[in-house]
Amino acid sequence: MSKYVMGIDQSTQGTKVILFASDGKIAFQAAKAHKQFINDKGWVEHDPAEIWHNVKLLVQEVTQGNGISARDLVAIGISNQRETSLAWNKSTGESIYPAIVWQCARGAAICDELESRGLKFLVKESTGLPLSPYFSAAKLAWIMRNIPEAQKLADEKNLCMGTVDSWLLHKMTGGKFFKTDYSNASRTQLFNIKTLAWDNEICAAFGIPVDALPEVTFSDSFFGKTTFDGIFDIEVPIWAMLGDSHAALFGQGCHTAGLAKATYGTGSSIMLNTGKNLIKTEQGLASTIAWGMNEKISYALEGNINYTGASISWLKDDLKLIESAAETETLARQSNPADKSYFVPAFTGLGAPYYDNDATGIFAGITRVTGKNEMVRAVVDSIAYQIYDVIHLMEKVSGEELRSLQTDGGPTRNAYLMQFQSDILNKPVEVPPIAELSAMGAAYCAGIAAGFYNKEKVFNRLSWKQYNPNMDADQREKLLRGWHWAVKKSMSRI
Repeated sequence: MSKYVMGIDQSTQGTKVILFASDGKIAFQAAKAHKQFINDKGWVEHDPAEIWHNVKLLVQEVTQGNGISARDLVAIGISNQRETSLAWNKSTGESIYPAIVWQCARGAAICDELESRGLKFLVKESTGLPLSPYFSAAKLAWIMRNIPEAQKLADEKNLCMGTVDSWLLHKMTGGKFFKTDYSNASRTQLFNIKTLAWDNEICAAFGIPVDALPEVTFSDSFFGKTTFDGIFDIEVPIWAMLGDSHAALFGQGCHTAGLAKATYGTGSSIMLNTGKNLIKTEQGLASTIAWGMNEKISYALEGNINYTGASISWLKDDLKLIESAAETETLARQSNPADKSYFVPAFTGLGAPYYDNDATGIFAGITRVTGKNEMVRAVVDSIAYQIYDVIHLMEKVSGEELRSLQTDGGPTRNAYLMQFQSDILNKPVEVPPIAELSAMGAAYCAGIAAGFYNKEKVFNRLSWKQYNPNMDADQREKLLRGWHWAVKKSMSRI
């Protein structure tokens, strides 16, 4: 009988459940979007109950829908949208407020308050992260301050707070396990990445009760067993949990220091494996934990961009300029090369390497030749420009010049974008045969932990498509000067 490893990727736009066969290839998969709640303040939320409901539907679809039983599953690995945060009742397992999505900047005032108290350096020194509402701490602090039930449950020692992975694990195990892994913990801005423990001083500063946070353990640990609320007749072990970007780094085979990848999703995460070295930076990058595996910690440098794939969704859902993301490649190729427009997607400020919460999105350099095709092209190009800026800073901080960039995510199917990314970086860009590297990385980690996969063999089966730079230096520099001019315009105060 065939055996499989299940990868669950709970991302910003939706959830994917994928079964990987013994050769590491995708056997079956299913996906389902969930609703994005965005109000006029720019607050972004998800319904945790809808996410859990969708996970169960997808598990049924890929297993029972394909004649597969729980006995055919060796292990489960979970990847998740990281900084998105929520709180729930430990006894009932019910959330007390919607999940606050990583894009949501409602915690900006809390971060400003901590900065005014002189805590900016402490936060960066201990957590490796710049003080920002992007991360989980300010979101959880907002819940503690604004949702009365949170403090009531905290007083009763009945409050759970965490990222989506810990929420799903709690639901999957019927409340028996409340854990997260080192990669997710390192993105909360509450975890000391040197001592490898929740930082009591920082938790107190944000007003987060430490006893409401999950146990932190290695990414390839045993995380319990699940029947998915009775879908299966026997329990299946959960052998891995990773933040989605960390799972993608692992899935890309970036297992040693000096290797980097960019995940193209709703936003983008660019991550450089630094191995056992924790590189400190006061610039627009984060020091983080890549993962904890084989009882060892690996560190990374990371830059997070708020809007990449989400800008394409904006073109489709809000501006109605396109009907599907797939159209962007053709339209970009058909754009007038004489057009000089740029788009800066600072819908909720700018992430790495600028970290300017007050920046606003703009189209700049518009001329009479700018039309639909040119606007679409400018939005697509903005993805590559933002990634260039992060890579350029990573090379400066680490002292290493990257040989190539590994890429993953849905937008990597856009050949125009991948070629432009290679051109603007002046480096080869490599695209794997599987677009969903987060699910794959989590599944491979689980399969290796369970003894189902041989790490060397399963990764050696993969092959990458390579894009090579084909742009002269003068054109590259001219385009980058225009982009940086547009970024400065977006950061100008009105």
